[in-house]
Amino acid sequence: MPSSSPALAELAPGLSAAGKLDRSDIDALAGAGVRTIINNRPDGEDPGQLPAADARRIAEGHGIAYHHIPVTAASLSRADVDAFAAVLATAPTPIVFHCRSGTRSALLWALARMRDGADPLALVGEAARHGIDIAALPTIAARLR
Repeated sequence: MPSSSPALAELAPGLSAAGKLDRSDIDALAGAGVRTIINNRPDGEDPGQLPAADARRIAEGHGIAYHHIPVTAASLSRADVDAFAAVLATAPTPIVFHCRSGTRSALLWALARMRDGADPLALVGEAARHGIDIAALPTIAARLR
């Protein structure tokens, strides 16, 4: 990828977590061949944040599928995991999912993988190899049962 691309943590082939994205990041992802973006940030989370509607227009202008599934640690629900898993199952890859730091997005990825029988500790370890701390995964998964 070009050096101007955002930092990506490839958690599985064709599936990467990222922190916040702006217009230039979406442009760079398009140039790198990304085909789907999942935005897990609620609008207005940070001052100056690119609104989801604007990000959608930019992404779709590049032919990138765009999904907005906003979550916070407090609002995360089974419905959010269902929506995220449905996109992962049907969207063209490569897929980049993002939030402010990449942690919530990696957590959603791990929760979706657990539904397929993936070991939570292995998922925590994979995220940790990319500098993403989702050690709370087992606790959060138990809360969402």
